Amino acid sequence: MNKKINIVTLGCSKNLVDSEKLLGQIRSGGYSIVHDSDDLSAAVVIINTCGFINDAREESIDTILRFVRAKEAGNIDHLYVMGCLAERYSDALRNEIPEVDRYFGVNDVNAILDEVGVQPDPKHRSDRVLTGPGHYAYLKVSEGCDRTCAFCSIPLIRGKCISRPVEDILAEAKDLSGSGVRELILIAQDLSYYGLDLYKKQMLPGLLRELIALNCFEWIRLHYLYPANFPEEILDIINDNHVICKYIDIPIQHISDSVLLKMKRSHDRAMTESLLYRIRERIPGAVIRTTLIAGHPGETEEDFEKLKRFVASFRFDRLGVFAYSHEEGTYAGENYDDDVAEEVKKRRMEELMAIQQDISLGKNSSMAGSVIRVLIDRREGGFFAGRTQFDSPEVDQEVLVPDSFQLVPGNFYDIKIEKAEEFDLFGYPVNI
Repeated sequence: MNKKINIVTLGCSKNLVDSEKLLGQIRSGGYSIVHDSDDLSAAVVIINTCGFINDAREESIDTILRFVRAKEAGNIDHLYVMGCLAERYSDALRNEIPEVDRYFGVNDVNAILDEVGVQPDPKHRSDRVLTGPGHYAYLKVSEGCDRTCAFCSIPLIRGKCISRPVEDILAEAKDLSGSGVRELILIAQDLSYYGLDLYKKQMLPGLLRELIALNCFEWIRLHYLYPANFPEEILDIINDNHVICKYIDIPIQHISDSVLLKMKRSHDRAMTESLLYRIRERIPGAVIRTTLIAGHPGETEEDFEKLKRFVASFRFDRLGVFAYSHEEGTYAGENYDDDVAEEVKKRRMEELMAIQQDISLGKNSSMAGSVIRVLIDRREGGFFAGRTQFDSPEVDQEVLVPDSFQLVPGNFYDIKIEKAEEFDLFGYPVNI
């Protein structure tokens, strides 16, 4: 009997963690496992979907249909779909794609295990199979979100924030370190909120101190710090401890007060600007990353010009832009007209990224001749690709080193930068 199960993961790093923990439990049940969107050798395929915005939904549906065709061709025996898309649109999916054997929501892990014949075992509940390079890993500190942003469907899918106990997080961190992880990336929908539901106070500063005390990691990176109620105590912790990456990922989404109000964000322009400049003052040399939404309902050309001017003047180190996606069930989806044309959203995205491209080139060019510490991730296309503490996997720029040098992925090297492009640096190792 073919006892091989393939889990295909789509969407964000939080989904990836869910898949890795499911893989761990399935492996404990005696199955061989694989995590590969192109693998057709497994008898069972489980697709962990994303349903956050329209593009993600389309990718999820395309992937489901591809494996439906593989099932119809006899290449696989059973096809299951789980995750955000299945949680939100299960009835529609059952009607439209009945070839899938069963759909599962985001909290149906035990039901999935039962379906594939694995008895849930508390001893293996925290087991994970790392699907990436192995020298970095994501650690999810909470599930869900208590924010009420008008455009966001996460609370509809994942529910309210549920923080994990500190001791559970520390235990998982130790396990990850023991498996060879050198960079730990803390993730949540909102790290700023961590602990408020469980401990009645923000616990991120205390958690960071505990993780530092473990002395297990060379880098600890923080993802997604909401601007309102930002836990400013962490700024001194980051500045005083080299193990915490000087990397602040703080999605502001916009700067116009009228748009922020429509977005139902809990911060205005004055508060946002003040916080951003305090971060730069209190952590000299820190990189600040943000994300923006172009074309939110009600965004006028005047609002957009304010945003462009702010991006040009503040000069974010890292920046991503998304076109607004009108989501049913969200406050915006139910109460606003999607009144910005798609071609206008696209133009605004491109204009913002053109500004950021010039900023990034200037900042990168200033690094020419400097020596920086780089973690090598992989070998590809004639280069070793790595990252500084100022860059997160998948979303930020890389440092490229010719593969004529004998480097080892997962190791750190001092790299001298000799050339810069808009979103990449090029260099060679020193002292090897």
